[in-house]
Amino acid sequence: MFPHLNDLLGFGPPLDTHGVFVALGLAAGGLVFWAEARRRNVTDPRIPYLVLGALIGAGIFARLGTWAQHLDPSKNLNLVEQLLHGNTSILGALVGAWLGVHVTKRIVGYRERTGDLFAPAVALALVIGRVGCFLTELPGTPTGGDWGIVLDAETAARLGAPAGIGLHPSFVYEIAFHLAAFLLLWYWLRHLGLGAGETLTLYVGAYAVFRFLVEFVRGNDPAWLGLTRPQLFLLATIPLFAARLIWLAKRGRLTPTKGRNAHEHQPA
Repeated sequence: MFPHLNDLLGFGPPLDTHGVFVALGLAAGGLVFWAEARRRNVTDPRIPYLVLGALIGAGIFARLGTWAQHLDPSKNLNLVEQLLHGNTSILGALVGAWLGVHVTKRIVGYRERTGDLFAPAVALALVIGRVGCFLTELPGTPTGGDWGIVLDAETAARLGAPAGIGLHPSFVYEIAFHLAAFLLLWYWLRHLGLGAGETLTLYVGAYAVFRFLVEFVRGNDPAWLGLTRPQLFLLATIPLFAARLIWLAKRGRLTPTKGRNAHEHQPA
């Protein structure tokens, strides 16, 4: 594992590897968002405020998503410490970004759907950001076979993992999922003429199911009934996504319509 970028490259300043890849992911996602906005001829001057709202919401809730991990409050960081130094959660960031966009829409009076702009941008950002996770965090649980990522004794001790045996490369699984999602969004789904904003619904819903399954090999500590905290959160939210998709399907919002303008706007 390479907590600092110079550990990986062999030169340069000791930059935080995870932070660098998160920054690269945000930059790449920003470029994709800009390109998609141009393609859809979305030029409203309030759009940058929505992006800012998404980033602020994601930053805050990414930290809050890992807060209160212990039932004993004295074992948790206080709110300020958590926001400044706490661990981060991708699921928390996605929830925060969604809330941030909707709050900002209320503030600036923007009522059109923006999910189609965010979907491919978020997918590519997560592809690159998860590379940082792969290079710095616990890979996963033992594979039970002679394959997987094998940690040396020093790295295993630092990460609290077993040494000398193959571990599931869980972040590689995530990178592959988000890369496949980006390619589908960029080269296929965005051209089908689905209901405005619904490519993001499909992407996040698919990720919720995938993340629930990959948690079984992530190596996160079980919280209740053998399930991890992300799985418990997803256990409550996946049915909501399923209900949303059924509702959309009944109204034809998920039916491909090549003749429909793919960037048709509808009220939020």
